[in-house]
Amino acid sequence: MAWVITRLCRDCVDQSCVEVCPVDCIYGYDGDDSAAFPNQLYIDPEECINCGVCEPECPWEAIFEDEQVPTVFGDDTDLNAKMIDVKDDFSVPEVVELDKPSPEQVKENKAKWSFVD
Repeated sequence: MAWVITRLCRDCVDQSCVEVCPVDCIYGYDGDDSAAFPNQLYIDPEECINCGVCEPECPWEAIFEDEQVPTVFGDDTDLNAKMIDVKDDFSVPEVVELDKPSPEQVKENKAKWSFVD
């Protein structure tokens, strides 16, 4: 079992999760194929030790256990796993402090992806 970063991270890319990951298994995409790998963070399922410290750090509420990923984000589990095939195009990003989103911004982001929890 591993954790999955869903599209709720897309274009938000808060790196609080990167900062706390004890095994550096959270990556950003450095390649040129943004259609295949949109602007978000990804968890390498082969490196993830299932510690779960990333999940509460995500201000966008974008991280789920793979077995708990909401149906609307089902494709995101495969997307995270697909990064293994092109691992050379990924790197652990330097952490940049960003302003935390407001509860309203988080709600709007969820609505954009038709996700209501």
